[in-house]
Amino acid sequence: MIPKLKAKIEKILQIPVEDCDLYFSNSKIPLKIPAKEYFLKQGQICKEMAFIEKGELRMFYITQEGKEINVEFFFENNFVASYQSFLHQSKSKYYIQAISDCELITISNKSLQNAYSNSPYWQRFGRIVAEKVFILAEHRTEGFLFYNAEERYLNLLRNRPVVLEKIPLYHIASYLGIEPESLSRLRKKLFRKNELNIGQ
Repeated sequence: MIPKLKAKIEKILQIPVEDCDLYFSNSKIPLKIPAKEYFLKQGQICKEMAFIEKGELRMFYITQEGKEINVEFFFENNFVASYQSFLHQSKSKYYIQAISDCELITISNKSLQNAYSNSPYWQRFGRIVAEKVFILAEHRTEGFLFYNAEERYLNLLRNRPVVLEKIPLYHIASYLGIEPESLSRLRKKLFRKNELNIGQ
């Protein structure tokens, strides 16, 4: 198994080496996706999840008016999938697109389900990952229910600074539910406020 993928799995749960090799010995050849190309398109079934060796991706949908709305970003050393589509083998409601040149280690649904069926370690691993995905989705929903745009931006800055470091601002604006111009004004306002606080 790829060392970085093995390290990520071990960070989530200590799984015996033989269990990793038994079910995922074929997860070795990176899938290379150039920037702006797709890992998944709306209407396709997500047959594989992937570990990100290199690069960043975004998940988004397109409104009836043709506007792209970002719902999640995925980074190096993390997993990426349209999880509902992957788990239920149903058509995805989302696109997953590479923001930069990416290298992914893919894990098929068949391999993962086989691991779940035959290994208590992988069963627990799947539950932990599912819980993390659920909590992340709940936090995003709460962001729109209970916080305004400025609070959402500050929460992102505090909790996921990697988004602001690696993702273009126009994609972040969509993720926050505001226009790029509004995000630019918001950042200038916060910068001025910070300058005033430093000067006091």
